[in-house]
Amino acid sequence: MPISRLAYLGATFLALAACASTGATFQSGVGDAFLERPPYYAGSRLPAGGEGSASVGVLPVYYQPGAGQPEPFDPRWEPGSPISTLLAEMNEALDSLAASEGLTPLGLGEGVRGTVTPAALGTPPDVRFGCLTELDLPGEDCAERGDSVLGREDQRMKLAVGRPAAQWISATGSAMDAAGLSHVLVLTLEVGQYLPKQKGLAGRKSVELGTGYEVEFPWLTSLETPVAVLQLTGALMDRDGKAVRIGAEGIVARRTRLPLSALEAQELLGDADVAAVRTQRREDLAGAPLAWREALEQLVTQLVR
Repeated sequence: MPISRLAYLGATFLALAACASTGATFQSGVGDAFLERPPYYAGSRLPAGGEGSASVGVLPVYYQPGAGQPEPFDPRWEPGSPISTLLAEMNEALDSLAASEGLTPLGLGEGVRGTVTPAALGTPPDVRFGCLTELDLPGEDCAERGDSVLGREDQRMKLAVGRPAAQWISATGSAMDAAGLSHVLVLTLEVGQYLPKQKGLAGRKSVELGTGYEVEFPWLTSLETPVAVLQLTGALMDRDGKAVRIGAEGIVARRTRLPLSALEAQELLGDADVAAVRTQRREDLAGAPLAWREALEQLVTQLVR
């Protein structure tokens, strides 16, 4: 592992040790789930109408740098970047989706529609989804597959959620009380790490990105090198800051070509990939909806219904 990567992980470990409560998955509301295939969700569903039904708010989608790889390797997220533009389009779509789902848009002060969540609110709940890692740290490499040379046996992904800071719980809870809400939906755009799978004896490779969504790669694709995936993650939180249900939907995967994977290198998901995502469509679905919009709709509906 490169020295710079070791230094990053060492600093991350010290930071986590210094604040072991915030971000820890223990007693976060939903236990860690190890999922072999989509749909990638865990936790309980809300009561479906009638007495005791929930009233749900939704926060704007924000970007979480450093979720699946060190921040310097992530696409740019400052104003005017492709990430910033994509987020604006997602939040516009989320407003429409919230109206159709009966969700209440919730604001937490000036700047909440920015690219990243305002630091003044404290650490939000952190939904983590991707390949299993040797160390349970952000940006850590995927663990060795350990199944078979065919890459088909019991390959699992980890879905977990870290506890939010007390400051976030207090600020969000006050806004929920003022709006008469029992739950709030927190959505994040981020980069994750998935491992390809091999299908059949012909050697076809694929990545299962999310609900009903699988993309195929050339047969020479390495099974041992993870692919960077632009994904949406989400958590349905109660008034006490506990997660009720969590999930993830992948949007697009950046394959590492074989010559680079042979050098144990990985191709990064960059600005050009994010810009292309804005117009990429799901040709496998009726009407060929935008891939990011389909992922957003799947995530919201499967978390709140």
